[in-house]
Amino acid sequence: MSKMLTRDDLLSLEEYHNQRPEIRSTTMAHKKSRNLSVGPNVTLYFEDAITLKYQIQEILRAEKVFDSEGIMDELDTYNAMMPTGTNFKATMMIEYVDVAERVAALQKLIGIDKKTWVQVAGFDKVFAISNEDLDRETEDKTSAVHFMRFELDKDMISAVKSGADVSVGIDHENYTHWVNPVPDNYREAFVNDLS
Repeated sequence: MSKMLTRDDLLSLEEYHNQRPEIRSTTMAHKKSRNLSVGPNVTLYFEDAITLKYQIQEILRAEKVFDSEGIMDELDTYNAMMPTGTNFKATMMIEYVDVAERVAALQKLIGIDKKTWVQVAGFDKVFAISNEDLDRETEDKTSAVHFMRFELDKDMISAVKSGADVSVGIDHENYTHWVNPVPDNYREAFVNDLS
């Protein structure tokens, strides 16, 4: 189980500024096993302590937050995306370069977050529990960003830890794509999320 981040895990703004190039380089390399493209226009960013800590530090730096209340607000927000040992947590980004194309796609992709799944070989698909913080779509369109949690039962967790393949996909009527199975480096990252 990943422990929640605390103030003690964060660097001061000055320390972060001095170490940022090295931290950024290390984090970008780490993310290569955590950012999974599912089809041409959706990427799932599977979060963990390293990715979340980096995002918090970047926000504190950009917004020049150094007061206790502001730091705790960011910790609370991002700790909600920390895997807890029984799940994978991901940020879904729906990405289109052309603005008009993106607007049209978001109108056609309502409910895409609820049609996104992970599947451990030999088990049923586990569909995302999404946007627990707030609703991210209207009657007319979905958001380009969704926050998801995939809860696994103990048998699925045991299978992943024992080497079972994991697949990820989307079964939306206007967007059906999958990765079957995910490459080994992603599967290894998933095992770490279940530790």
